Amino acid sequence: MTLSLKQLSIVSVFIMGISSGFAQNRFSNEFGIIVGPVAFQSDFGERRDFQSSTGNTGFGIGIVHFMNFEDVPGFKPFKYFNDHFKLRSELSYNTAKLKHFGKWADPARPGVNADKLRAHTGETENFDIGVQLDYFPFSLREFSYATNSFTPFVSFGVHFTAYNPKVYTTYGDKNPRNLDNFYGPWYRYSDGTIRDTEFVNAQKGTTFSLVGSIGTRYKVSYYSDLMLDLRWQQYFSDEVDGLNHKLSSNKSNDYMLWLNIGYIHYFD
Repeated sequence: MTLSLKQLSIVSVFIMGISSGFAQNRFSNEFGIIVGPVAFQSDFGERRDFQSSTGNTGFGIGIVHFMNFEDVPGFKPFKYFNDHFKLRSELSYNTAKLKHFGKWADPARPGVNADKLRAHTGETENFDIGVQLDYFPFSLREFSYATNSFTPFVSFGVHFTAYNPKVYTTYGDKNPRNLDNFYGPWYRYSDGTIRDTEFVNAQKGTTFSLVGSIGTRYKVSYYSDLMLDLRWQQYFSDEVDGLNHKLSSNKSNDYMLWLNIGYIHYFD
């Protein structure tokens, strides 16, 4: 299943329309923009290698909407929920450049396979839409009236991702469809027989992901906050980066870390 940018936009407008409809029922609305660096963890690089964890980086940007449950008559019996939760919806974009790190791709390592790893690079490009429930352990009502104050939060939710990876190599004839231009153990056993011919899959696709984050808000004024948010996003696919080799070192689906800062404005 694939999702075009046009279809993704239609879905986002639909979600925003629902939010606007809720506003007529005395839900308050908050809109904002978020931006910051991302670190992409995938089959590029070596597991638990520091350079792999910090080297494959890029940036993300998004628009967010928060539904605030304060002053909603129908929710009066649930005062704790009103005062400690917000529903977040989001449309975002992120991208990262990918290359191989670790001892197998070390610049000082000789050999054809090391050369192939060093020549192999990639790029992720992902569009996200989804919802999260933000939990604030301290009173939101008290925070809303106290400027120059902080309040922490944790968040959890589900996103839908349309991904479009790119794969490049400068080895041999530089053709990413030529298996011989890539790391040999990915597609051949030690006796020379073929292991896999579809480990490179630079095709558009879609997947779901689980999203969790921890952060804080800073009250700039009665109608605006700054937000700092550290996000972990675990995809339900191992092909978001365009690479899915079957070696034992490839045990996890792709995931992303995103440190973003946002500006949030309140609307009555």
